[in-house]
Amino acid sequence: MTDVLQLLNGIAEAPSLQTAWAQAARLFRDCGFSRVNYGFTRFRSGNSIGNPDDAVFLTTTDPAYATLYFRDGFFARTALYRWTMQNVGACTWRWVEEAFRAGALSPEEADAVRMNILMDVRAGITISFPEPSPRCKGGMGLIADPGLGHDEVDRIWAARGPEISAVAHMLHLKVAQLPAPCQRRALTERQRAALEWVAEGKTSQDIATIMGLSVQTVEKHLRLAREALDVETTAQAVAKSTMLNLIFARPCPGAEADTQEVGNP
Repeated sequence: MTDVLQLLNGIAEAPSLQTAWAQAARLFRDCGFSRVNYGFTRFRSGNSIGNPDDAVFLTTTDPAYATLYFRDGFFARTALYRWTMQNVGACTWRWVEEAFRAGALSPEEADAVRMNILMDVRAGITISFPEPSPRCKGGMGLIADPGLGHDEVDRIWAARGPEISAVAHMLHLKVAQLPAPCQRRALTERQRAALEWVAEGKTSQDIATIMGLSVQTVEKHLRLAREALDVETTAQAVAKSTMLNLIFARPCPGAEADTQEVGNP
């Protein structure tokens, strides 16, 4: 228990997403899940995560599977994605195989099962996190190591489920706290500063005086910030950057090393 408390504290105090993910992934690997996928969106709409470019995706899987799973949208075609969007809690994957054998999955979900079998993804655990907003949703899939079946996963979950769940939830809370890694062009320091002053109610003239720039330069920074965030108005840019923790956030040492898809620790 002491080791788990130390790990939870380490994740809570992690200075960057990379550090928090690496610490959590080591625990999962020690439990028999060296391949883990995690996703979090603040822009959920129904069963959609919104624009994938605005979501956080973390993985310890190999690059080929990560590309298929995240960039090609494979995750959204699985029965476990459906379960995650409709539930809160954790489940093992035994029910997916049973539903597949019974012909109870949709054709798309059945195809996803066949594809996973080809990549030796057969058993595991899915965690669907509780969220404070209907726009948010986070989930994690822990893929059992090759050679481990549903019975072995059930035994692991019975013995170590509480610590796996606690570490997963702490990681999720940390991800929600940190600035979101962005696949688009990152905001520059001046773009962030300009957005922060807009959020404080300052006009372009005010911001120009405060930052020692011309009004035209301030407007340029705001325009580039809108483009980077893929929004049309400055008000939308302020709202979106706030949701993504991109403004009024203290820089995290080492955070520049984080990427949209973080690989093996």
